[in-house]
Amino acid sequence: MKFILRLLLSALAVVILSKMLPNVEVDTYATAIIVAIALSLLNFIVRPILVILTLPVTIVTFGLFLLVINAAIILLANKLIDGFTVNGFWWALLFSLLLSFLQSILFSLLKEDKKK
Repeated sequence: MKFILRLLLSALAVVILSKMLPNVEVDTYATAIIVAIALSLLNFIVRPILVILTLPVTIVTFGLFLLVINAAIILLANKLIDGFTVNGFWWALLFSLLLSFLQSILFSLLKEDKKK
């Protein structure tokens, strides 16, 4: 149940960012849910492979290259999903940064109080 809530919150974040950023577009709310599912799958499957392959560059750049990997995953989702458009690498980078920030805020709403 918590996974579905996280996907819906991610879709909400995608919709919010598509309204805020001029070069990011999502056609429908269903497309936003598909984008959230695709991003979670890409982060689960593709991201670890890219992190391992680019480990030397990531170490040299003190981890900043991970931002490039995040933007690449956004651009890959852009290619895979019709109705989701990100115009350019820099917009994908900004979208990934803001998406991570917004998701952390929204996911903090799901945290249960463990002091009970």
